[in-house]
Amino acid sequence: MKSLKHVAPTMFLILALGAGPGGALGQAQAPAPIRLTLEEAIEKGLQANLNVQLADAQVDEAAGTRERRLAAALLPRVSTETYANVQNRDLSAFGISLPGLPKVVGPFSNYDFRLYAQQNVLDLTNYRGLKASEKALEADKLSYQDARDMIVRVVAALYLNAESAAARADAAQSRVTDAEALSKLAKDKHDAGTATGVDVLRAEVQLANDQQALLEAQNQVQQALLELARGIGIDPGTPIALAETLEFRPLTGQTAETLLPAALAARADYEALAAQREAIVEQQRANRARLYPKVSINGNYGAIGRSIGGVQGTGLVQGQIDLTLFDRDRDGEAQELAAQLKIVDSRIADLRRGIEEDVRQALLNLDSAGQQVDVASQGQELAKRELQMTRDRFEEGTANNVEVITAQDELARAEENYILAVESYQDAKFALARALGDTQKNITEFRKH
Repeated sequence: MKSLKHVAPTMFLILALGAGPGGALGQAQAPAPIRLTLEEAIEKGLQANLNVQLADAQVDEAAGTRERRLAAALLPRVSTETYANVQNRDLSAFGISLPGLPKVVGPFSNYDFRLYAQQNVLDLTNYRGLKASEKALEADKLSYQDARDMIVRVVAALYLNAESAAARADAAQSRVTDAEALSKLAKDKHDAGTATGVDVLRAEVQLANDQQALLEAQNQVQQALLELARGIGIDPGTPIALAETLEFRPLTGQTAETLLPAALAARADYEALAAQREAIVEQQRANRARLYPKVSINGNYGAIGRSIGGVQGTGLVQGQIDLTLFDRDRDGEAQELAAQLKIVDSRIADLRRGIEEDVRQALLNLDSAGQQVDVASQGQELAKRELQMTRDRFEEGTANNVEVITAQDELARAEENYILAVESYQDAKFALARALGDTQKNITEFRKH
């Protein structure tokens, strides 16, 4: 499927081998290629992809936000303060003016060593804020999983593109081998006087065309491997060899009615939106809690005195109730949250329809591609039989090799049709794996069938 060549942007450099001093002297040996399975390519892609790394960082940030909310809502605050000073005071500035008293007293010293503590007993606003941060953390974790699922889908498509290119190169090589044999047959028959020079020329032209197609196919393999290397974070100059080949393995027993409930339960993007909705609901509860009283206990204990040796222990314990009587900002926040909830609900409904569309579309493509594979397989077998029959007739001298050349072209089209059909079928599998969620696990499972 040609569209697979554009799944990821083509950004790479074609490196010239042997351009350095070692290459010029012919002493350096090319490194052994890295043999990659699809699973290994996916793992490398997940490790190297920027979007996955950013999503992971967002999870860490959300975890930090949750810790801050926890500290504000439930955990005590403890601090200490120590000071020593020397000061004087203007008594008249404080309204103290008595006969015989000086206006300014001091200097005198003062030392204070004190420990302060505060604990919220009832603070529904911060408590609901904590619950909202927990839901936001859950949403970011699910978004991280969704980012991974998207990269898995892209890497799988790149790997499939490379498999298809390799299959085309193998088919092209097979055609060159056949063309070489037919060219030799034409020359032998010409030498024996049972074929014309036109037959030889025609066979040589066909061989040249097939060799040209082989070179192009081999170049496409290298291009596909470069795209794969770029997509999984491998240096473009590193040689890669695919450990798996393009194969048709039918997937049966899949219906939309059985897959849709599982898809809604497993799709990380859908679950992330649901978690975002719950976070907004908790924020609405926190908004309403701004009208409720807050109860806290705070106190301190320490030592104070005119000198370090003369400090005395003192302390304070007090309960505190805070009640907001007028808070116009709460109404504006409530309006913002209601709008956010409406947006998320619309996105959830739209994504639900999108998931159903993805599943049904993937199943339709799977069924259609499966039928195409059957037809293309039959066409390939017929083309092979036709080529063999026309070759036998030419070898027996009952026909020239025009029919052979035509049969070779028909076989080339049949092989291309089969590769396209199998490629489409595999891509439909990957699309279904993405539509169902938990993409990496599903792709691994689907490749076994």
